[in-house]
Amino acid sequence: MDKQKTIFDINDIQRILPHRYPFLLVDKIIEFSSKKIAGIKNVTINEPFFQGHFPGNPIMPGVLQLEAMAQVGGILLLNTLENSQDVWVYIAGIDKARFKNPVVPGDIVRFDLELISLRKSICAMNGKATVDGKLVSSANMLASILPKNKL
Repeated sequence: MDKQKTIFDINDIQRILPHRYPFLLVDKIIEFSSKKIAGIKNVTINEPFFQGHFPGNPIMPGVLQLEAMAQVGGILLLNTLENSQDVWVYIAGIDKARFKNPVVPGDIVRFDLELISLRKSICAMNGKATVDGKLVSSANMLASILPKNKL
């Protein structure tokens, strides 16, 4: 397998996102432009959610696939905004979420997101997650951008 170029490593990601273990679900960013981003999550048996989902049949929960997708999208969005350190980004909506194949320990999940629109405090993105080029999940996502000083 070809080694993909790392645009943002885990240290860069931790400077961009507020998430931390066990909720930081992005390991690196391998593609980045003004409208598109691709991130990687290396799924291991050491993930805390595998203790209960499911013993003897470990599967990454779909909601955590969506969260990882949103985190990758957040990295794109926060790098688009001028004063990103002064705002919080929250999931505002998820539409057309689909789960096609299970994600299991050992999988390398690639999350591809495309910025559809950014108007004032609302951002729309389309996302998909693949393992070895095979679609595992997809969703249309909305994010809300709120100033930190107003919370």
